[in-house]
Amino acid sequence: MPPDSADKPAILVLAPMPAAPVSAGNRRRLAATCEALTRGGFAIDLAYYAHEDQIYRRFGQHPPTDLLEMERRFRNVFLIEARTVIPLKTRSNAFGIDEWCPDEVGDFVAWYFSAYPATGAVLVNYVFLSRALERVPPGVLKLIDTHDRFAGRQNQYRPFRAEPNFFYTDTAGEAAGLSRADVVLAIQAAEAKYFAGLTASRVLLLPPHFPAQKPFAVPERVARIGFLGHGNDPNLFSISHFIRTWRDGWTSARPELVIAGEICRSLPGVEGPGVRLLGYLDRLEDFYAQADLVVAPMLMGSGLKMKVGEALSFGRPVIGTEIGLEGFEPVEPAHRCRDAEAVKQAVLAVADDAEALARLTRASERLFTRYAETALAAEAQLIELLLAHERERTSLSSHRRGEREAQPDSASVVGGGLVLTCETSARSLPAADADLGVLVATERRPGHGMAAVYTPLRQRWFARAEATADGAAPDLGALDVALSPEWVRDRNVPPAARTALARAFARMQADWETEGRIVGCAGDRIEIATLLPGVLVSGTHPAAIFLIAGEGASELRLERVKSLHRREIHAYVDRTGRLPAPLPVSLSLRGTAPAGGGCLLFLTDDGIGRIILPEEASLS
Repeated sequence: MPPDSADKPAILVLAPMPAAPVSAGNRRRLAATCEALTRGGFAIDLAYYAHEDQIYRRFGQHPPTDLLEMERRFRNVFLIEARTVIPLKTRSNAFGIDEWCPDEVGDFVAWYFSAYPATGAVLVNYVFLSRALERVPPGVLKLIDTHDRFAGRQNQYRPFRAEPNFFYTDTAGEAAGLSRADVVLAIQAAEAKYFAGLTASRVLLLPPHFPAQKPFAVPERVARIGFLGHGNDPNLFSISHFIRTWRDGWTSARPELVIAGEICRSLPGVEGPGVRLLGYLDRLEDFYAQADLVVAPMLMGSGLKMKVGEALSFGRPVIGTEIGLEGFEPVEPAHRCRDAEAVKQAVLAVADDAEALARLTRASERLFTRYAETALAAEAQLIELLLAHERERTSLSSHRRGEREAQPDSASVVGGGLVLTCETSARSLPAADADLGVLVATERRPGHGMAAVYTPLRQRWFARAEATADGAAPDLGALDVALSPEWVRDRNVPPAARTALARAFARMQADWETEGRIVGCAGDRIEIATLLPGVLVSGTHPAAIFLIAGEGASELRLERVKSLHRREIHAYVDRTGRLPAPLPVSLSLRGTAPAGGGCLLFLTDDGIGRIILPEEASLS
């Protein structure tokens, strides 16, 4: 906790992304808003709803989270576990406004204000978490930082023949969500005007302020152009198209395109003449030291492109599309390019013309100066509104943070060729630890409305293969954990280690549970009639299936999921309360059929399932 925060008025900031490290545009926006509130004299209690932990892992991405840094930066840090499976697809034309805001978020808000009644304002990031504002007590100022416009957002994907994998809604849903707030914050002017037409709530423009990091200087030459981004769809579609355009006709006399950030994980095989991937860099300075000019060839997206403001703050000239510089109010033609080809031609024009490069640099500096003036004026307006609300409150009290949690600790169990280590700490790792091994599972805390539920300390299980770890695989009991998909998908993990892990977690709490019946065996092929959540019946879902029988475990290979017309299995439980309705299916598996019952652990990126095979239903 910052030492001077105890006597300041407090504001609760609720976000579905972490505030550190600042490795993506929405995190930069969150960090910039919190910095503005801090400059305004507020102490911040940050509640991180671990939404990204679930969403991105289901795509095989691992954006890092630094809870320790967040604890150093804010008065209090709370962690809301994402217990509910967040739907990535909808059969409707749009998501309902509350489909991404489960009960656990509102439960936290209700608990927080019972524990910290002196907090005078709450700021929710994204309109899809607006339902949490219904649990805020009277007298607290309610704000939504929109980040983006979400009504009709799916239409941006049509030119790319792709399906959106993030939230989108309709106009009525967005209007209903915004109307839950007293104040709506828009990241750029066009969206502020749009929101003002949807809601009677007060709409304020709040572009993020980017403190100047380096002065503008005309590059001696353009040897490298740069793009920095997270691995979201707008970045991926846009830069992939620009890479193809940039490579067309490229020679060594032209600048090299260097790309950095999480997006590099989603661009395998693109390196070659004219294109180089730098990967994820810990320091922004390391990227801008390698880019003489920054491009923003965006073809889709809303909100404001944080990468542009960041590049300008480092004194780099920018060339981009109208979409790329939307919200910066550009006037220079190079800042309003029509498409990727126009961005390319604008780059080539200044690369060979020192005077044109100097004009672009001066235009970029003027753009940044105008933008900074607007951002600081908007920040001052917001802070004055918040301070005026604080002055109106008559019962402000100061609440100091309680004692810190116990120091991190760890304990290990061995057996079955594995060393399993349970670590309790606030550190957050993407996938693995050099000493402890691969991340296998993370606890899901029971209950709600208790301080212990929201501590940043988490219990995580790591596993590493160890030939000397003799004996049977450990049985960890009925844990309530969220399994990480790495060991489910990674075929490089030795088979014995995979089955030992399955044995260790055999009794964990499942997201869904049903019965199955073996209806046929031929050689090593097994046919099982059962029920599956509807989301698993169609499409391709990476899955691992383990047969747990007695003290042993074996892995089965799923070859086919076939829908059945008749539902013969009736016992089914959905413990999440959010999964699609179950459908009758036939599973074709390869492996050894159980001789006396058992259960199948059905592990996917979307959760943990258990299929019970009654003894009398088995074939020998």
